[in-house]
This record gives sequence, C-alpha cells and structure tokens, in this order.
Amino acid sequence: MKIGIVFLLSLLTVSGFAKKKGEEFKLFYLGGQSNMEGYGYNKDLPDSLLNTLDDVWIFHGNPVGDGNENGGLGIWELLKPGHGTGFKSDGTKNMLSDRFGLELSFAYRLKQLYPNEKIAIIKYARGGSSIDSLAGGNFGCWEPDYQGKGGINQWDYFLKTINGALSQTDINSDGKEDVLIPCGIAWMQGESDADKTVEIAERYEASLKRLMDMIRAAFRTDDLPVVIGKITDSWNHKRGIVWPYGDLVRQAQEDYVRKDNKAEIVRETKYYHYSDPWHYQSKDYIDFGKCVADKMYKLME
Repeated sequence: MKIGIVFLLSLLTVSGFAKKKGEEFKLFYLGGQSNMEGYGYNKDLPDSLLNTLDDVWIFHGNPVGDGNENGGLGIWELLKPGHGTGFKSDGTKNMLSDRFGLELSFAYRLKQLYPNEKIAIIKYARGGSSIDSLAGGNFGCWEPDYQGKGGINQWDYFLKTINGALSQTDINSDGKEDVLIPCGIAWMQGESDADKTVEIAERYEASLKRLMDMIRAAFRTDDLPVVIGKITDSWNHKRGIVWPYGDLVRQAQEDYVRKDNKAEIVRETKYYHYSDPWHYQSKDYIDFGKCVADKMYKLME
C-alpha cells in the first residue's frame, strides 16, 4: 500500500536522529490550513521580526492541492519573513511571499526561552484543507487513507516534506551532520471540517486524534507535545456565521486536549480580529506564535 510504504520510509528517515555527530537543533512541526499558512503582511512586522533570525532554520514544504507532484518540495534556509500564504518552493529555491504566519514570533519567543539552543522548523500547511475526506473539496485532505487526486493528498505532502527535510543531514551547511530532536507539533486547522455537515464536525475529535497520533509516529515520539489553535468565527457582517458547525469542532478540540496530557490549546484566538471572513490580522499572527511557543514550553518542561 502506497501510504504504508511512504510512511515506513518516513520512520526510517527519522531514525537518523540517533546519530549525534554535529550540532543539536530543537525541531518543531507547524501544520494545518490557512491560519497556519499565515495571512499577516510583512509590512506590519515590528523591527524585531523583520530580519533573519539567527540560529533558526526552516524547511517549508511547497503547499498545493491534492494531486500535484510538486507538493512538499523545499530546502533548509534561515528563517525570515515571507513564509506565509503565497510562499512557493521548487526544491532548489524558495520564493518568499509578502506574508507571514506564526513561525516568526513562535521562533522569536522560543529563542527567548531557550537562548542557547538552535531551532529547526518544518512547516507544511495548506489553506482550506480538511482532515475529513468528505470535506476536502478542491483544497485538499489530510486523511491518510484518502486517495485524493491521482492518489496524492495532503498527508503525502506532509511525508514528502519531512522526508525531504530530514534527508538533509547538514541543515546549516557548516560541514557537520546535525542532530534534529523532535520537540513538538503546532496545529491550526478545523475550519474546513466545520462548514459542511453536522456529521463531519461530530467526527472531528476522532479525526484530529488519529492525525496527531500519525504525525507523532512519523517523528517516532508517542508523547510528542501538541499545541493546537482553537478555531473562531469572524461573524462577517455580510456573510453572518462563517463556520456553521464551528461549535462542534471547538468542543472537539477541547475534548482532545482534555484527554491527552501532552496537548494544549491556545484559546487566545477568541480575541483575534479578522482581515477578511476567514483570516486573522497581522498583529494576531504575532500574538498567536508567542502563545503557541509558551504552551509548547509548558509541555516540554
């Protein structure tokens, strides 16, 4: 089975973590849909986040809809603005955008908490993507058993992203084999499972648990900390409620973290404002990254 074979390759790749030859990096995965991709504008960034962050590297998988063979391509680079929506990579060069997500303030806060540590981030997120296969539509689906278009879906791109990232053993190009230590998962998603049917929304807790368990397995760490962002609604004055079954998904998110002692939820999202019916404003992505880092630190410590 295709998924099983690729998944096995993923596990074999991550087993390389045991080779302690070079510098150690705390490794974090960022995933989900558009509010993880990021719709903040680089022009709104404070001076502290405008420049390249020292000792923070990112591998950002090329985000595409199901069925595109270019999904998940990327390279390791020092973190800088431009990893929000509109980012692209062909596997040899990154094309940065004029947008950012939570990655900048997340990394900045982690460097405050771990000033002497190096940080590595793997990011793959796709706007509009769902976990449930019946909610995927044209944006994509994370359900591992879903065939998708041409047999390729968002789970396949996730595996391609981490395999690509972990196959490069010298991520900072200093001539030494680096050691990437999995430390956590940040997940912002659920809106696309909250606007289709009651049944899809009611399945969200089970869908989320299964996917987080499989991502943990891909990093060979059963109790890898998970921090999720709680979805909200813009109550756009023209559209009214945007996610009709959002309450069901929000409850599912709360139930998930209540039952998993290595999971936390960011509830500060309830105070965020929207730049359009679906996406936060720039200042909120900055706050979101900090909140996720603080929750992650709590779980790690």
